[in-house]
Amino acid sequence: MSISDLYSTGFRERNRDHFAAIVRVALSDGAISLDEKAFLDRLAKNLDVSDEEYTAVLKNPTKYPVNPPLTYLSRIERLFDLTRMVYVDHIPDDAQVRLLHRLGIALGFSPANVKYIVDKALDLVSRKVSLEIFIDEIKNMNR
Repeated sequence: MSISDLYSTGFRERNRDHFAAIVRVALSDGAISLDEKAFLDRLAKNLDVSDEEYTAVLKNPTKYPVNPPLTYLSRIERLFDLTRMVYVDHIPDDAQVRLLHRLGIALGFSPANVKYIVDKALDLVSRKVSLEIFIDEIKNMNR
């Protein structure tokens, strides 16, 4: 049984749409760098985006709806997932961190605070904290 058999079509479509939204962010400066392409390749695999969907999304990412997380908790959870994907090689480079900053803004975090949020997220992921601890730490950064 493949992983795609375990999930509903709606779940797969949300993952594809989420992937398309991230492609839009990567394209926001006009082009996808090699580092961003490597991240998108890993992200597509993690989101179970097929090769055909991957190609279609890269060709026209605006074709797919943007489904931003509606709650603060959902934004933090998505930040956790994205930070873990960026940190997969345990050495996030400057391009990966810049992309994560742009993704943080796209998730709805304040541009004035996104650097601090991303730095904290990378620190927490590097320490391999659980999602629950990650959520608590991000929520309570200013206390």
